[in-house]
Amino acid sequence: MNVEKVKNLIRQLLIEIGEDPEREGLLKTPERVAEAYAFLFQGYAADPVEAVNGAVFKSEANNMIIARDIEIYSICEHHMLPFFGRCHIGYIAKTEVIGVSKLARLADLFARRLQIQERLTAQIARAIRDTIDCEGVGVVMECQHLCMMMRGVEKQNSVMTTSSVLGSFHKDIATRTEFMNLIAGASPRTF
Repeated sequence: MNVEKVKNLIRQLLIEIGEDPEREGLLKTPERVAEAYAFLFQGYAADPVEAVNGAVFKSEANNMIIARDIEIYSICEHHMLPFFGRCHIGYIAKTEVIGVSKLARLADLFARRLQIQERLTAQIARAIRDTIDCEGVGVVMECQHLCMMMRGVEKQNSVMTTSSVLGSFHKDIATRTEFMNLIAGASPRTF
């Protein structure tokens, strides 16, 4: 990302919305926004293989493995406003497992791009499937979208839920049901 170009664009945006970029509170805003965008959109330059960093381990466990309530923060591609919530990931290993922190890293990698929740959910599921030879993968996301909360229909308590199920999670209703029951858990959902 060309930081200088982004700073100039943000300065122009401030002028277009009727602000004075020379006002004390806005003097460093273009620089701060450019730095924030470099962080928020770092997923474009990231590689899933590098994110996993070799944290794939041999295992005899061929049961369901779940990481629940992974915080997700992304930017909606339609209005460039944030959406945020929880991601639940499950898979059934054959001979390999992936380091648990790498599940969150893969989710963040795809979340740090302009996104729609539906695509983000599917990208996370495919990345896990492609990283390890697993029997099946399930990903469920529950998010709130500021583009729906602070503009448009202004619905403050709406939550969008998406799922992507691959392999045995797609083919076998019992596997899918077990996953859904396990991610329902006992902890309260707070956003």
